Amino acid sequence: MDVSGESLEKAKAELGDLAGAGVCMAGNAFSHVLLVKGEPEVAGASGNVPALLAGPDGVALHKALGALGYAPEDWGALSVRDVDGFPLVPGTLRLAIATLDPSTLIALDEAAAAAIREAFADELVELESFDAAMLTPGAVVRLLGMRVMALGGFEKSLSDPKAKQLMWARLKQLPPEGEPY
Repeated sequence: MDVSGESLEKAKAELGDLAGAGVCMAGNAFSHVLLVKGEPEVAGASGNVPALLAGPDGVALHKALGALGYAPEDWGALSVRDVDGFPLVPGTLRLAIATLDPSTLIALDEAAAAAIREAFADELVELESFDAAMLTPGAVVRLLGMRVMALGGFEKSLSDPKAKQLMWARLKQLPPEGEPY
């Protein structure tokens, strides 16, 4: 097996382990952008199947990322709750983020920002700016090689034109990054 085949098998195993642990994910596991949500929507006939970004917030985010220049498939989503609705422990959330390895991490709501703060507390406390360390909505933070931003209530903003404009202004700070070479 060639190196790329080995890498693919490793990624499949790691993603399988996360799924086996109940981690709720959607989208492209090899994307540059990871959208983290505190509360997943519920979809499906049984009413208990989590579906991340399957509603109007997902449609709006998809359009916004496209307008910024991201490819349609260049996003992944992660819930801070497992498939049963229980909060992920900080170590599991951290492992999921490390496994998905995004260059841009976006917390869509306060619950997601709080979970990220807890999972990366040791690194955040080392930042010089209080706003950065607290992941204040709209602040772009460099953390372990990732750009990180808390949007501060994306889904709720969809019903308020001024709040939608604020979300768009925040997202415009995160255009696609060029290749590192």
